Amino acid sequence: MQPHLRYQHHFTHIGSQRLHYLSAGNEHAEVVVLLAGFPQSSYAWRDVIPRLASRFHVIAPDLPGQGDSDFPASGYDTGNVAASIVALLHSLGIERFHLVGHDIGAWVAWSLAARHPEKVIRLALLDGGIPGITLPEMLPMVGNNAWKTWHFGFHCVDDLPEALVTGRESIYLDWFFNRKAANPHCIDAAARREYLRVFQQPGALRAGLAFYRAFAQSAEQNRQCALKGKLALPLLAVSADQGSIPDMATPLRAVARQVISETIPDCGHFIPDEQPEKLAEILAEFFTRPLNKSGITPSVNQAN
Repeated sequence: MQPHLRYQHHFTHIGSQRLHYLSAGNEHAEVVVLLAGFPQSSYAWRDVIPRLASRFHVIAPDLPGQGDSDFPASGYDTGNVAASIVALLHSLGIERFHLVGHDIGAWVAWSLAARHPEKVIRLALLDGGIPGITLPEMLPMVGNNAWKTWHFGFHCVDDLPEALVTGRESIYLDWFFNRKAANPHCIDAAARREYLRVFQQPGALRAGLAFYRAFAQSAEQNRQCALKGKLALPLLAVSADQGSIPDMATPLRAVARQVISETIPDCGHFIPDEQPEKLAEILAEFFTRPLNKSGITPSVNQAN
């Protein structure tokens, strides 16, 4: 990997909030924005960014309440968080971009695209159900798949998660990485130390849980956006064969006109950490694929 294609760290203020973001690539190329999920940060894209930077201008922000960005006291509904990302990009002179979201990052990415379709060229969503759109109102808390969704309810309980997790953050994060990755060794000791560092900052745990506590508000916002009609821009739905959502594409076809499906083999929920090379290949191909008269051409791998 060429050293100059890694990435640079930046901090900027959007209103009263300080946001951290990574950047790499040619500033005159098309922009790709990468949004990470829970319990991670922009560091999740560390091996994806260099693989995209030779063709794109890559921006990977820490969401408000994530990584090295500020942890505001409120405002974790995805409509508000999406507005912060739009404001960040506007401050950088970026008004049109490709958008990628994983997990909670996919929640924000959907909200941003639904509210500002004129800004998003193409959208990719990775292994994340969308509140009010593809996630059911009631998630399974018992049965074979309960381990995939139990934390939604736990995170929404006031005060108890903070009391139980504080001082045990490493145990908590390791459960997610060990259980939800197809190969836990893909998230090595250095990555775990970095995720633990940002998760142990004052306010970080509260902020991470706040996305879940704003779930109902985000869901209602998304339902209102969906009433305007299907999302028209090209959408890539990326599943993992051992991920949390085996089929990302099918439920999205009810709310988006152009959905392309890809499934990454030998991969669990943490796609950017586990299969960065394959993910970067899929994203680059999607973002550069020509359009035909009816929209985006089918994938060379899968015409679903």
